[in-house]
Amino acid sequence: MTEGDGNLEATDLACVRGGRLIFDALDLRVAPGEALLVQGANGAGKSSLLRLLAGLLRPAAGRIANPFRTAYLGHDNALKGDRTLAQELRFWAAVDEAGDRWREALDRFDLVPLADLPTRLLSSGQKRRAALARTWASGAELWLLDEPSVGLDAPSVDRLAAACAAHRAGGGLIVAATHVPLGLQDARVLTMERAA
Repeated sequence: MTEGDGNLEATDLACVRGGRLIFDALDLRVAPGEALLVQGANGAGKSSLLRLLAGLLRPAAGRIANPFRTAYLGHDNALKGDRTLAQELRFWAAVDEAGDRWREALDRFDLVPLADLPTRLLSSGQKRRAALARTWASGAELWLLDEPSVGLDAPSVDRLAAACAAHRAGGGLIVAATHVPLGLQDARVLTMERAA
């Protein structure tokens, strides 16, 4: 990560995976309080873009300026099955030095009744809510969300939208790759095309 001017910025970004150009000449800018929805067909590079912004991949070209503490939620919920949900959230909040935000996260995603269950016993939708709660509990300013609504029922999507609105109201930033509406008010849209 490099220091920018208080925004998340990518300039002339290119991504190559497996020797194949996924995208190039991509520019984006997201300021505090803003949300960017990344849309496009499968294989257009939405997930790769999020992984680049998270620092999990290196760009083939271009520059990324990300001065923010970042939480990345990929397709895998990445929960330790032998920990209870409360233990899992408390552990990650401690790693992120986020204090007791894990308690608020349980409530925000309607997980309080499940707090003492081992995460391996949660349904797929409950696991996704738990992963979203971990994102909230991190206290990170920038959320990178890859298909965050997968496996969620309608009330859980509403909770996600409310959490995103609260995060943005506090100056947080969101970049979300999605095929479906997430209820993010005034979000800008970046439509990615497959490279020729």
